[in-house]
Amino acid sequence: MKKIVLFILCALNGTLLVGQIAELTFAEEISQHREAYKQGFLHDERSPLQADDLPNLRFYEPDEAYRVSCTFERTPDEKPFELPTYSGITKTYLKYGVLTFELKGETHQLAVYQSLALRGMPQYAQYLFLPFRDLTNDETTYGGGRYMDLKMSDLESGDAAIDFNKAYNPWCHYSDGYNCPIPPTENSLKTAIEAGEKMWAGEKKHK
Repeated sequence: MKKIVLFILCALNGTLLVGQIAELTFAEEISQHREAYKQGFLHDERSPLQADDLPNLRFYEPDEAYRVSCTFERTPDEKPFELPTYSGITKTYLKYGVLTFELKGETHQLAVYQSLALRGMPQYAQYLFLPFRDLTNDETTYGGGRYMDLKMSDLESGDAAIDFNKAYNPWCHYSDGYNCPIPPTENSLKTAIEAGEKMWAGEKKHK
């Protein structure tokens, strides 16, 4: 009997340990992603932030519940359209497809877009753009919404995963002088996405 109890305890401890390792692995992945994200500001000559601004960047704690599986439906008959930006100009995009996913017991959809300007550049030809708004805007996150990036290869099978822990702010949240696309109405989620980047703690810059 003692041996059975000992075996059960060992099994439970092993299960807990595996769970902890998995959690740490996810947290480490998000931590590495965020560090690379911060460093990106320092290596782009157009960047609104400098090294002493980076401590003002804030994020939700990593939460694996916000890494969601999706089904993807291509929308090949869409026509190019002009997407407004917060600076007043427009940028030309094409609706590439629609992602459908479950979150908090409800079904949601987000459209994915392709920039026609970037499509003509070989290094960015495979990139897709996912802007969205949610119920955290103007509360804990930037009121203008947040962005995520995907690649066509992420969606080729018809199944995909999106990770809201990697949602980031438009540059116009930090400074004026940038042409940040406004998330279309169809990408306004009726739920709070408590993951990814929050409002930054610094003051907005003026060029």
